[in-house]
Amino acid sequence: MKSELKARYKNDPFFQVPRTYKKTAEGEVQLPIYFLDTSNLIAIFKADEDGVAKLLEGTGLSSGLSLAGNPLVFISFYEYRESTVGAYNEVGIAIPVIPEGMKRPKNGYLDLLRSTDESVIGWHIVNLPVTTELANAAGQEIWGYPKFVTQIPFKMDKSNFSSEVKDPGNGSIMRLQGKLNFGIKAPALSGVTYSHLNKKLLRSSINARGSYKAYLAHRLKLSVGDSLHNMAKNLRELGLENSRPIAVLSSPDFQSRLSDGAEVN
Repeated sequence: MKSELKARYKNDPFFQVPRTYKKTAEGEVQLPIYFLDTSNLIAIFKADEDGVAKLLEGTGLSSGLSLAGNPLVFISFYEYRESTVGAYNEVGIAIPVIPEGMKRPKNGYLDLLRSTDESVIGWHIVNLPVTTELANAAGQEIWGYPKFVTQIPFKMDKSNFSSEVKDPGNGSIMRLQGKLNFGIKAPALSGVTYSHLNKKLLRSSINARGSYKAYLAHRLKLSVGDSLHNMAKNLRELGLENSRPIAVLSSPDFQSRLSDGAEVN
């Protein structure tokens, strides 16, 4: 299957972009990273305003998207079955943000649908656990992403979803599970991340595609374990313990390119 995928996408224009190499503690990584075969679920939550402000303090970033006065937070779950850094699972807590000094778009939701060259709102990642050492090293050393290695079970079909982030020490950090019910067609979301590496703010593009569905009448619920891990503390700070997403997006055939970061002046 892996060789078939690589052969199939070798001449695909989506994956025909200039590439470079960077060294990490776990080996060389070619950029952009290609994600060829992935299942993805994105859960969107209304979060605590004070909690979001606290997590963004000192970053030079401010909340970029809200609903009825509440800032939004996205939690994305990935099962990367094939990528140019291997197979692994990942979960990201991301706050939509705008860097200081950038003009706020008139409509933040429409801004999310713009190309990565035009969008202003991006994602500030609060926690990003992964299941392999290579993915961990690449994320930390190239982009400054707050990654750590742990176990992340992932199960998704047409009507059910379940995933968990294990505490690397013991127990569970968080779990999202439940029924998806009926979904309607939705666009894939390309975008940018804003991260800090060596005290510099980086803007990195993620170009994405896939057949997505949006679920509003789902039955998913997020639970936070008794863990004292930083990720569990952040989820509590955001007011997400025992909460339900206001909306969910999912795709069984997500593909993307993660590019190197450019310094924001």
